Amino acid sequence: MICDLCPRRCHALRTPQRGEGRCQMPETPVVARAALHMWEEPPLSGTRGAGTVFFSGCSLGCVFCQNESISHENFGRPITVERLREIFHELIGQGAHNIDLVNPTHFAHVVRAALAEPLPVPVVWNSGGYDRVETLLAMEGKVDIYLPDLKYTRSETAARYSDAPDYPEVAKAAILEMFRQTGPCVYDEEGLLKKGVIIRHLILPGRLSEAKEVMDWVAETFPKGAVLFSLMSQYTPWGRAGEFSEINRTLRASERRNAQAYMAALELDGFAQDSESVGSGFIPAFDLTGV
Repeated sequence: MICDLCPRRCHALRTPQRGEGRCQMPETPVVARAALHMWEEPPLSGTRGAGTVFFSGCSLGCVFCQNESISHENFGRPITVERLREIFHELIGQGAHNIDLVNPTHFAHVVRAALAEPLPVPVVWNSGGYDRVETLLAMEGKVDIYLPDLKYTRSETAARYSDAPDYPEVAKAAILEMFRQTGPCVYDEEGLLKKGVIIRHLILPGRLSEAKEVMDWVAETFPKGAVLFSLMSQYTPWGRAGEFSEINRTLRASERRNAQAYMAALELDGFAQDSESVGSGFIPAFDLTGV
């Protein structure tokens, strides 16, 4: 295939054996882990966990990525679409509340094929927010819950840390399309999310003002309670973060408190992480479990 799935639109050749372009992934799926995951937002993890499938490769390339080994070093096992479908059902059999697709953007075509028959649990599209509206349109009716990041509001920040100066407008357009597809959040009788959008933002060191701009956009764009907002404080320097002195540290307690107070003042419905989320303990082992 000649790929233009992500906003970079590399038009790279991707064959079943190899890939070119930004993500360097072949046409067929590559997966690093498939297991129950308790560390998503509460209405996703519930009591039994989200059925999380971690795809290898990434079209965004953040310098601080905590999933460095699979996003940039491309660790993972190539599988067939049929095997991917089997994995979904195995996770459901283990009690997964949903099927949580982590970083599926560059594998949208195989995800769509694997979801040709509806699943008995919600499907979660868990992405960096760097998604083409056209690709999302092709997923309509296949995805129940969208879980995008909104990493940046400023082009210069997106260029410096993700080599994606177009990220702010691309991610905002993608999130608007996601919300068009799902509508406001809908819950089941146990309080688990059945349909809707959760927007994540990871606070970066020294970027409190940009975190506030993200929250402003969410508050101004969506009716109160229509989407959920997840304010993440787990930033730990990973990957190439050491090359950027201004982000080569964890958050200060004052940055975390200030951001959380701003979220509360805006009355954004959602979640805010505490200091206990910092560190490597919350990063799953990418060891081909369940693949």
